[in-house]
Amino acid sequence: MKIPYYVVHSFTNRIFSGNPAGVCPLEVWLPDEAMQQIALENNLAETAFFCREGSGLRLRWFAPKAEVDLCGHATLAAAFVLYECLGNKEPSITFETRSGPLTVVREGDRLAMDFPILSMKPVSVFSELIAGLGITPERTFESMDLVAVFADETQVASLRPDLDVLRKIPGRGVLATAPGKTDDYVLRCFGPKVGIPEDPATGSAQSMLAPYWSRRLGKTSLRVRQLSSRGGEMFCSVRDNRVTIAGQAALYLNGKISI
Repeated sequence: MKIPYYVVHSFTNRIFSGNPAGVCPLEVWLPDEAMQQIALENNLAETAFFCREGSGLRLRWFAPKAEVDLCGHATLAAAFVLYECLGNKEPSITFETRSGPLTVVREGDRLAMDFPILSMKPVSVFSELIAGLGITPERTFESMDLVAVFADETQVASLRPDLDVLRKIPGRGVLATAPGKTDDYVLRCFGPKVGIPEDPATGSAQSMLAPYWSRRLGKTSLRVRQLSSRGGEMFCSVRDNRVTIAGQAALYLNGKISI
């Protein structure tokens, strides 16, 4: 079987930066085990698979070690492939996912994703997190990921985490965030539990972070930078119980997988 395969670099306007995502358009669903093996073999933060179901599209995301409930950069990549490679002409695309319907709209040279807001519960800073990050955060929150808030961008940039320790912390991964110097806020994302030591650019994190920084900074439109080695740039807006996460993408690879 030959499966179309694309690699798209998300949250950037050029290749070799942003977050690489694999995208596999399917005519029929593969067995879950096969999709997981493909994601492991691709060894990217996520591989997205989408397939038409009735009049709609279902989208699933696989990290190298597990299927995940929500992924921003691979959603952006899947929409990019539909628009730029497969000839979609509709003004918006709606994917059915494990996190409900997610709509992507063209906004000039950006694609804007409509994502749910994920609530965060304040928790005490605990010793394992301090040991894993090497610096004590100002405050911490529990959500899909554990969120560690720091005083300034320099602290987040300087983190040298112990991934073996972070792997034992509850949640999908650990987010480190702080006010930015030139951006509204910055972040880094560590996900060793799902096979991602450090995620280059994490769209789903904004479902947690954008509402928090919106309240703290008193603004609804936010510019975001991820301080990974590849870097990533996002533009978020918060309204009601939804957050819009916008960014650009660039095509790196177009080929086929043989299984």
